Amino acid sequence: MLATVPVDPIEAARSVLDGGARILQFRHKAHFSRAVFDTARHIAELCRAADVPFIINDRADVAMMLRAGLHIGQDDLAPSDARRLLGPLGASGSDALIGFSTHNEAELRAAASEPVDYLALGPLFGTATKENPDPAVGLAELRRLRQFAAKPLVAIGGITRRNALGAFDAGADSVAVIGDLLTACSCAADIGKRTEEWVQLTGSPARV
Repeated sequence: MLATVPVDPIEAARSVLDGGARILQFRHKAHFSRAVFDTARHIAELCRAADVPFIINDRADVAMMLRAGLHIGQDDLAPSDARRLLGPLGASGSDALIGFSTHNEAELRAAASEPVDYLALGPLFGTATKENPDPAVGLAELRRLRQFAAKPLVAIGGITRRNALGAFDAGADSVAVIGDLLTACSCAADIGKRTEEWVQLTGSPARV
């Protein structure tokens, strides 16, 4: 979930949840203003009501305040420090899920011992939703690298309905979707329908 989607983020989140998604991430890379925090708080409440894990991107402090999970990248807070802040899974009513982005073999191998719940690898394909993205990994490299990740592995970057099944076939346990779900739709109803299509495509809501 982006804070800058063409549809109201709260309504977009409601549609994604109604469509069957079983995990939702709030990805906001700019200044975390009061208005953005309020939007994230509303979405956290929707996720809690739907019993769906809610993940905040980068900001451990916001994740703690919203009792949400956290997704961090290579330049963010170290996973071990994030785990100390959020506590073990289920601590203090928090989902406490922590995900960690990787982009190549060295990072994936190093992440194997980190106290996180899942790893992300990408960008798998070219992506338009990230500034200065790392080189695309590709399906063949995903298949080769899968052996180095004992934890659930999420494929990220440029995932569409046309290439998602290839990502699963190459070893991904789940896929992260932005452009093909949010920026390609012009209204909340379209987002809900597109989410349903994704759930049907993957065969399991836990994979989207």
